[in-house]
Amino acid sequence: MNEEGGASVDAAVVGAGSWGTALALLLQRNGHRVRLWSHDEATASLIASQGENQRYLPGVSVPREIQVTSQMEEAVSGAGLVVSVSPSQHVGTVMADAAPFLSPDTLVVSASKGIETRSLRRMDEVLESVLPGPVHRRMVVLSGPSFALEVARSLPTAVVAASRSRDARLRVQSILSSRVFRVYTNPDLIGVELGGSVKNVIALAAGVATGLELGRNTQAALITRGLAEITRLGAALGADPVTFSGLAGIGDLVLTCTGDLSRNRTVGVRLGQGESLDRILSDMTAVAEGVHTTQAVHALARRHEVEMPITHQVHRMLHEGADPLESVQELMMRDPKPETWAQ
Repeated sequence: MNEEGGASVDAAVVGAGSWGTALALLLQRNGHRVRLWSHDEATASLIASQGENQRYLPGVSVPREIQVTSQMEEAVSGAGLVVSVSPSQHVGTVMADAAPFLSPDTLVVSASKGIETRSLRRMDEVLESVLPGPVHRRMVVLSGPSFALEVARSLPTAVVAASRSRDARLRVQSILSSRVFRVYTNPDLIGVELGGSVKNVIALAAGVATGLELGRNTQAALITRGLAEITRLGAALGADPVTFSGLAGIGDLVLTCTGDLSRNRTVGVRLGQGESLDRILSDMTAVAEGVHTTQAVHALARRHEVEMPITHQVHRMLHEGADPLESVQELMMRDPKPETWAQ
């Protein structure tokens, strides 16, 4: 039995970065039997032998009850719950490898936040292309304001589980919920996916503003107008605009734009301070999803004719060499507009 009184499950976490490790710890503390898969055999061996993921989550103990492996079949075979938490650009390849070992009633949770740059597909769409039909139809997306380190340290956190299947999202809510991890449910899979992905683009902009020392007014404006961009894109793709006022929208956006643990904000800060993107990325161990997601969101906005000026300027800074201060000035000097669509 888990700590909330529910039945224990066999769970596999596919991806041993900081977020994957934190989710493995959460599941184990909830009384579930957990296997953690790493793509790298050496990393898996080190986590198992040292009892710590020194590369991605240093200082947090990984108990020996969590089985760490680099063999996909060993990780996911027989698992009732499989959490996909690889970097977004690799989810398709990784989960295609996992698919042959899943049973028809396996519950898959997507915990990666991003959009595939090559295809412009959300993670649920990527998984639809590689998972068996019965598995994909019950898939759940997990998102919300949740730094991995704070979840690993059992600090109170609230997230949202989204699925078209009511039974699936309620099941994930039951499995993951604890005294320190509160899970809400939402049927709007598209909105929850987009909120968790596009907020990284706005966090890059917020980081640039911090690096340029532009003050709190600028931060507030970027977060607010960034939310407007996310909502416009979501509406164009069929999401419920109300979703963006919740945990996967404004909640995750505020955290990622203001928190010192945000990798995307950190990239933006260093860009604002004059460093090159190549130099910044070469120094980073973990992936800053917003760098890739910016390309995808920029392309989606153009495809669907959605106005996203902040995203456009972040794309220019990252991929066209635009000067950060000039990008800020271009945003400020755009034609005057009403704040809301109804005006």
